[in-house]
Amino acid sequence: MRLEPPLTLPVHVVVAPDKFKGSLTAQEVARCIADGLRAGFTAARGGGPGDLVTTLVPLADGGEGTVDAAVAAGWRRLAVRVAGPTGEPVDAVLARDGAVALVEMAQASGLDRLPGGVRAPLTASTRGTGELVRAALDDGAREVVLAVGGSASTDGGAGLLAALGARLLDADGAELPDGGAALADLDRLDLTGLDPRLAATRWVLAADVDNPLLGPRGAAAVFGPQKGAGPGEVPRLDAALARFADALAQAGGRDAREAPGAGAAGGTGLVVLGLLGAVRRPGIEVVLELARFDHRSAGADLVVTGEGSFDHQSLGGKTPVGVAAAAAQRQLPVVVLSGRRTLAPEEWRAAGFLDARALTDAEPDTARCLAQAGPLLRELARGLGADLAASVAP
Repeated sequence: MRLEPPLTLPVHVVVAPDKFKGSLTAQEVARCIADGLRAGFTAARGGGPGDLVTTLVPLADGGEGTVDAAVAAGWRRLAVRVAGPTGEPVDAVLARDGAVALVEMAQASGLDRLPGGVRAPLTASTRGTGELVRAALDDGAREVVLAVGGSASTDGGAGLLAALGARLLDADGAELPDGGAALADLDRLDLTGLDPRLAATRWVLAADVDNPLLGPRGAAAVFGPQKGAGPGEVPRLDAALARFADALAQAGGRDAREAPGAGAAGGTGLVVLGLLGAVRRPGIEVVLELARFDHRSAGADLVVTGEGSFDHQSLGGKTPVGVAAAAAQRQLPVVVLSGRRTLAPEEWRAAGFLDARALTDAEPDTARCLAQAGPLLRELARGLGADLAASVAP
């Protein structure tokens, strides 16, 4: 790979990757790439340490790691103990910047928060996410960005509402237990105790999916199996979500069951769009904005992004493709480094990438790629650094 026109010193590279799930955080990926670039550039060209400047912008796509990306960009970290998806306490973090709070659903209600990793499709709840929202409001937030990737629950956001003062009642007036399956017994929704600050708060739903709440493209049918729901449990959850949507509409919310994104995060989009009036935006678009990617990439010569698996799902709005779209606005070339790559060259070129390299190009053993991701990634980036050195004008 050789960049044209030739580069002049100092060369400025923006390193803006997502995590390599199961191996490296986005921050670790960024550091490995930057270290490898510098080593390869210096070995090929010599010169001083200032000849290659790297700006590290670790990113996420709205799921796990979104708060980390915000904190890396200078947002304030706020730690809160909340209920996990099955009720056990977990230590979660949200991010604050001015009047804005970033709440990452995976921090409280994510699959990775399930005890022992055991899926709980019928009983997992979003209550902890609601507790994070309440903590953000207590801290003075007037805008909440809710990033909903990686959730463990299919409760339509009922737990989130309950944590914020709503009461979900059965026909006898008793409050329902948490979880999507319990919504089958929902008779009415009492919103009189709902936190009044919610109405004065601006809401953004950071979600890539545009699925409705119900039916074959709905939360239970499409995402329920990922959360552990079996063939007999999916229709139960779908029917329970329909009952919840009816109750929410009767209680005064907008009937948003058909709205694009209502099915996001086990149906949490229903509450956030229908009752709280959120605007839905793609997760990577939100993260690029909060990380100030446009500002930090000004004057760059190259952008290097990455993720664990660069595949057809990447084309649906994952971090590398979002980075490539943002870089294209500045006419910046983009290279993607990944753990593995299944896209054909014509596919990744059409998505806006100058080059695509993977750990598996040099090490076909995927188990070793996972176990030794850091050293292998540094070596992969070292080769890219040497190519950059060859692109510098004499």
